[in-house]
Amino acid sequence: MSRSLSAAAALADAVGHGDRVALARLLTVVENGGEEAHVAMGALGAPTMRAAIVGITGAPGAGKSTLTSEVVDRIRHDRARVAVLAIDPSSAFTGGAILGDRVRMQSHDTDPDVFIRSMATRGHLGGLSRSTPQAIAVLEAAGYPWVLVETVGVGQVEVAVAGAADTVVVVVNPGWGDGVQASKAGLLEIGDVFVVNKADRDGVHETRRDLESMLSLAGARAWRPPIIETVATDGSGVDELWSAIGAHRAHLVESDELAFRHAARVHEEMRGIVLERLQSLADEACSGEAFEQLATRVSAHDIDAYTAVAQLLDDSGGIS
Repeated sequence: MSRSLSAAAALADAVGHGDRVALARLLTVVENGGEEAHVAMGALGAPTMRAAIVGITGAPGAGKSTLTSEVVDRIRHDRARVAVLAIDPSSAFTGGAILGDRVRMQSHDTDPDVFIRSMATRGHLGGLSRSTPQAIAVLEAAGYPWVLVETVGVGQVEVAVAGAADTVVVVVNPGWGDGVQASKAGLLEIGDVFVVNKADRDGVHETRRDLESMLSLAGARAWRPPIIETVATDGSGVDELWSAIGAHRAHLVESDELAFRHAARVHEEMRGIVLERLQSLADEACSGEAFEQLATRVSAHDIDAYTAVAQLLDDSGGIS
């Protein structure tokens, strides 16, 4: 095993012993992907699935970061350790996270029982980084009982977080939109708790009415998502939000739905790894001399693109 691969395995071992520096480095390895990430995740072993994963999602400007910081306060009030994955937009220059969300959580930087990590989307759609499932597994292995995943705002509510979290908190603002637009955004499918943040503004009652109407149209459900009004900037309503998150967690355990969601997370993670491997093989197949020669033949109208690709895959042994 090369030195870099051995180092990745050593980082995984150190994370299991509570080394925060190793944790930060291992998350970087996981975010960068490649063989080092595969070795590191293998060294961590099977995921524990012991942490409570809470996704906090919503459109840009909804106040997700401030609300996340307040939830961290409530978790720490209960003396529990917590990790936050703040998914940020990617820098156009470096590809890294812009770190906007982490800046708004600086009040927790000196708390040794709070770990905050910004991760870049790197062009991945759905409001999450492609490596989010692996990052969650690393934080679980590090022993954090609570992991908060705050998605990047992309204009509409991101639905990818539903596959990564046990409880999904959807944050909207007063005057946010009608029920039809809400349905298009997929709220009914992913929301376990709805939050009307900035509830000190006009339009909060109309927004609550729209959400209640949506939930009524959805019919009877084993869990009816509560609607919580908050003002994250002064902490109003956050106690009620924290209670709702706890109630949903209890419902998941009692109804055995938690096991179902864990299984769904595993399926989604494995599917993502398969797609990543296939993308890597596809990039390799499209970067050689054979590809260029076939592309030249297609440009010269000698063969069609489908025949060229079939020949390329046959010559390379296919993608397997």
